[in-house]
Amino acid sequence: MSASPVFSSAAVGRPFIFPGRSSPRRSTVALLAELGALPKLSASLTSASRLHVRPVPEMVSSGIRELDALTGGFPRGSLTEICGNASSGRTSILLAALAQATHRGEVCALVDASDALHPASAAAAGINLERLLWIRCASKNPPRRHGGTEKFNAKNLISDAGSREQKLSEFRLEQVLKVTDLLLQSNGFGMIVLDLSDIPARGARRIPLASWFRFRRAIEHTPTVLLILEQQPIAGSCSSVLIKVAGKKLSALSSPLSANQLGHAELLDEFEITAELLRSRLDRKQPQSVTNFPTRAAWAS
Repeated sequence: MSASPVFSSAAVGRPFIFPGRSSPRRSTVALLAELGALPKLSASLTSASRLHVRPVPEMVSSGIRELDALTGGFPRGSLTEICGNASSGRTSILLAALAQATHRGEVCALVDASDALHPASAAAAGINLERLLWIRCASKNPPRRHGGTEKFNAKNLISDAGSREQKLSEFRLEQVLKVTDLLLQSNGFGMIVLDLSDIPARGARRIPLASWFRFRRAIEHTPTVLLILEQQPIAGSCSSVLIKVAGKKLSALSSPLSANQLGHAELLDEFEITAELLRSRLDRKQPQSVTNFPTRAAWAS
């Protein structure tokens, strides 16, 4: 294998001048002098032994003894999710938590996306309604919007039931996000509850993750408990506690409702709630994962 030198006619007769190399000793000395003149970085560093562990947030009671034993309660300045299907016990936990918070003398806010709260049941559960701000986000029809050449009117909205329901859910979620932003900015609430139980899971998952990050940052250094009720988890890593609930019927009223009502219908008297702790970012130890507790209807008490 041979190599052939390549010459350029332009380089003929033109000497190549290479810059002289400086003494290695001098460059090393100069480099060390420059490094010595730099400010010391060790002064701004803290050793690992002197680092402080982030304090655990204050926990408040959920109003249910078994649930407190499972999670330690609800953390202040954090976001807590409770997910489950219909008749899984979400509303029972909601009423118990609000009753306990108002009993402590705190002012609470409920963002009711579907206008599902029954005030008589809330009062029977022990909620002080004078300390509860109830925000009803339900609406029969979303507002008309005109843009470009396409017009949305009432006739177009009711033409397709599925499309209308989807638009209504989007409108409710838009209201929920705006109202929650205002509540978190105002401060002064011991507990803020977002009831998204009747919002379809597909629509609730469309809430941007940036919104949950914003909510978490807004309450991070406040005594507010942010509680979310939903069908499926939607806040991702923004939630500090995630609880999944499921319920089964234990008993129903044996006597007929009345002579003028449906004979095949029955009132649910008591059912058992199973709560599973799916995630907890507050305890480094392995927590208990499942607990069961019964709940009774207001008319059965």
